[in-house]
Amino acid sequence: MSKKSSLTRDLEFLYEVGCLRHIQRQWVQFLNPNFANLSEHILRVIWIALIIAKHEQAQDTAKIMKMALVHDLCESRSVDVHYLSRQYVERHEAEAIADTLKKTAVEKEFLQLWHEYEKRECLEAKIVKDADNLEVDLELQEQAAQGHQLPKNWAKMRKKVAQTKLYTQTAKRLWQQLQNSNPHDWHLKGKNRLKAGDWKK
Repeated sequence: MSKKSSLTRDLEFLYEVGCLRHIQRQWVQFLNPNFANLSEHILRVIWIALIIAKHEQAQDTAKIMKMALVHDLCESRSVDVHYLSRQYVERHEAEAIADTLKKTAVEKEFLQLWHEYEKRECLEAKIVKDADNLEVDLELQEQAAQGHQLPKNWAKMRKKVAQTKLYTQTAKRLWQQLQNSNPHDWHLKGKNRLKAGDWKK
């Protein structure tokens, strides 16, 4: 393959990556359009995975970040499918990720990482999957803070996920702690105008 044709395919891929911000995660169907889009989901999964990795003393954080970047990339073509629609549709995620990465400069590395992630055998894959699950619970906690009822309706299901689907001890502790967390604490308890600024008494 010539460098010219390779770069042409890479540019196509970069435009496709840009479209991730337009792909809504399908639970917006459940009466709320303000859930994170696919791009936003992937970004927070990366950060959650890095936090878990530090606590689990995982060494290969570069691999973890790359795996988190690619973990839902196939949804550019296969789309997100929620817990209801999964009963009626069949996705071809392996074909979708292969076609998304085909003939790009990153094809071999990231296709291998995606397949490794799907197997859930290595520590890095388990950390990223834990991050993927915890991102759902963070989102639900934010929705609850806005007064939405869905988090309460899903509480039993999410507890089961925490008990049976999380791999690392750090993820399990994070899940427990976030149950009573306030999504606003980062600005209410942090340095702000009332505590350190011109309104401080």
